[in-house]
Amino acid sequence: MKKLLVIGKNWPEPNTTAAGYRMIQLLRVFQEDAYQIHFSCAATKSEFSKDLNALHIIEKSIILNDSSFDDYVKELQPNIVLYDRFMTEEQYGWRCREHVPKAIHILDTEDLHFLRKAREEAFKNREQVNVFNETAMREIAAIYRCDLSIIISKVEMALLKKTFQVPDSKLIYVPFLFKTSEYQKKDKCLPSFQERRHFIMIGNSLHRPNYDAVLHMKMDIWPSIKKQLPGVEIHIYGAYQNEKINQLHNKEQGFIIKGFAPSAMDTLKKYRVLMAPLRFGAGLKGKIFDAMLSCTPVAMTAIASEGMFNDEKLYGFEENDPLDYAHKCVVLYTSESEWNNISDTNEELLKDNYDYNTFAKALLNRVVSIKDNDLYIESKDDFFIKMLNYHSDRAYKYLSKWIGVKAQL
Repeated sequence: MKKLLVIGKNWPEPNTTAAGYRMIQLLRVFQEDAYQIHFSCAATKSEFSKDLNALHIIEKSIILNDSSFDDYVKELQPNIVLYDRFMTEEQYGWRCREHVPKAIHILDTEDLHFLRKAREEAFKNREQVNVFNETAMREIAAIYRCDLSIIISKVEMALLKKTFQVPDSKLIYVPFLFKTSEYQKKDKCLPSFQERRHFIMIGNSLHRPNYDAVLHMKMDIWPSIKKQLPGVEIHIYGAYQNEKINQLHNKEQGFIIKGFAPSAMDTLKKYRVLMAPLRFGAGLKGKIFDAMLSCTPVAMTAIASEGMFNDEKLYGFEENDPLDYAHKCVVLYTSESEWNNISDTNEELLKDNYDYNTFAKALLNRVVSIKDNDLYIESKDDFFIKMLNYHSDRAYKYLSKWIGVKAQL
């Protein structure tokens, strides 16, 4: 039996984060290819964590910086080890290389952390984006140490190839995944324009780009919309809403903090327009993917729409200037014909950009080709890769061992 071991940074939360939603999709791809899946994680589960056992995935709680993981992976002997984010590869990669030397190592970056960090720093300090940072050194080193890295955005693929000269053989583009056979447009697109009301924002409030977007909406965009549409409200949904978010609630201004939405799809279908005024971030935006599934047009900034669509055909509009953004929101909210024209394109955009069969097949084929290709054997002997592994082993291996020993004292 083929075995896939996933080492998660967190237990997947598909209803609160795009990363959790995307992880469940990847697990499904391998499960449908007859892999027995083992999901291990050192983090504590939350109330939002998915019950993986219900999906016939074997859960395993592990301990960070502890040799018990060595015994676990040695006994399991997975064919593939998939690391959830680069810091997980740093922590466990040397152990897996030591105890399952024949396994294929795959990194799921989720998004490029170094890019997100660089953009946030640039926004905060009002300076140019500098991607040549310490996080980039760590993340790209992890990409090289692994046999394959799954990249969620075409923009991030281009950045890795052109700016950092990462070879094609190390990368594969796999966005969010859409199964046409499971989508029934008639049901998904109800209620209609006339039956929907208000604007919506949705997203995990602990994610800094989301929190900044809410502040940006409150201070720079919403006052202009409210002035033109006095009877309309904006409702802010998200997991982990804290006091900073709750203090923004103002009924008189129509700025309503609503809390956690158990089903993003069911919630989005009640609203006319999704607002996504992100000013920094990376990867693909799960909220926009969900909006397409629920036939809810989106008001986006360039960061929000980045990598989501081909040929500049958007599901809504893209605008960075706050006043122009507000004006276009009012037009989209009040024009039934424009709203319907956008809403009706959702299935076409989903098929063109996120087809499950296309990307799932490409991923599984690459895994097979890695194992069957002589280049896989050669890459294990490549001096550059050996050098990275050498420094990784000494940087992370001995630090981990020291922490483990210290914990026992």
